[in-house]
Amino acid sequence: MADTSFLNDANFELYRALIYAESGITFTPTDRSILESRLKERLREKGLTDVKAYLEKIKADKEELKGFLDSITTNLTRFFRNQAQFDALEKYVIPELINNIKKVPGTIRLWSAGCSTGEEPYTIAMMLSDILPKTWNFDILASDISLKCLMTAKEGFYPESRIVGIPDDYLKKYFDKVDGGYKINPTIQSKVKFDYHNLKNESGQRNFDIVFCRNVIIYFDEIAQTEVMNRFWDAMASKSFLFIGHSESLFGMNTKFEFLKTEWATLYCKNV
Repeated sequence: MADTSFLNDANFELYRALIYAESGITFTPTDRSILESRLKERLREKGLTDVKAYLEKIKADKEELKGFLDSITTNLTRFFRNQAQFDALEKYVIPELINNIKKVPGTIRLWSAGCSTGEEPYTIAMMLSDILPKTWNFDILASDISLKCLMTAKEGFYPESRIVGIPDDYLKKYFDKVDGGYKINPTIQSKVKFDYHNLKNESGQRNFDIVFCRNVIIYFDEIAQTEVMNRFWDAMASKSFLFIGHSESLFGMNTKFEFLKTEWATLYCKNV
């Protein structure tokens, strides 16, 4: 019997191959329903019905490809997500950088890769503004494959339902109350540069002291995960630190990162 479903077997294989080639994201057969629902929504937005014709369109149109990849990614985030990792950042990583590595006042460079709608990099920016000695500076690059998420992040507006988890003193100090929610204040906003980046590609960036890439590599297969981690290695400074999701691991992966267990959370370091 012929497969007459919206996304038949042949087209599913074509789409998953394209997605993997362009982003490193792996859609397994168990994820098929997710891809199908996202694809239906995308075609409805575009006023289209032909799955095969749309595949040809995204192959030929790089901007449409970006929009499609945006539509299939999952963006789940919140302020101070996994507090234990931020405790490790505050109580271990920053003192290490200040006291043992950089030694003299300077700038700490951070990359929030897969930043979604900006909660993670803004959390880091608030923390560092609060805890760094005044003679030290920092800057944060925040990147994502979703242009829609980046637009939200750049705007810096969050409805009341999205500010759960922010300590009251941070809310008063670093946000302005506006109609319908809160807006991150310009001082914090100016510390974060948002940019589109596909982790499958080389970033061209170098000398990061800290990289956050949490709950992103779970969407990649082992080959793509290793490639991403090796590109992070190249982008990081000597004696630097990598945070990944608390349910993620580099165990068994062919990378140069060293596992680091602190009192608060586990992370990885580039110890050369």
